Amino acid sequence: MDRIDRKLLNLLQRDASRTNVAMADEVGLSPSSCLRRVRRLRKTGIIDRIVAILNPAKTGRVLKALVTVELKLHGEQHMRRFLDLAIAEEAVSQAYAVTGETDVVLMLSLRDMEEFDALCDRLFRDKTNIARFFTMMVIRTAKEETAIRL
Repeated sequence: MDRIDRKLLNLLQRDASRTNVAMADEVGLSPSSCLRRVRRLRKTGIIDRIVAILNPAKTGRVLKALVTVELKLHGEQHMRRFLDLAIAEEAVSQAYAVTGETDVVLMLSLRDMEEFDALCDRLFRDKTNIARFFTMMVIRTAKEETAIRL
């Protein structure tokens, strides 16, 4: 990956809807060379996917929460079982298996507290493998970046 590839990736991370011609002009390439580079970056997996980032308030998902989860039973099968349950939930936008006292961290995007309560019933109560969970409701977002620094 050279300097031009990094420029292209930074442009795409800021606004992936820009045209190939506009990107080529910004990095000093012909449109065909630019297109070849972007296709190569996709083919090699450096560009994982291209998505639209939605405004949560306009989609009705106005509450954000971080939930840390400690499992009762450990091991790959127990972790996988819980993660499979979590990723099937519509409100779970991110799910991470982590090191330390916490086993899993979930980022939730919720419509309201009723949705959160129902999710808690499904994921954290009764017959699940949860020792305890802690919820932090987001009151203000200081930074939320999707771009990876190059």
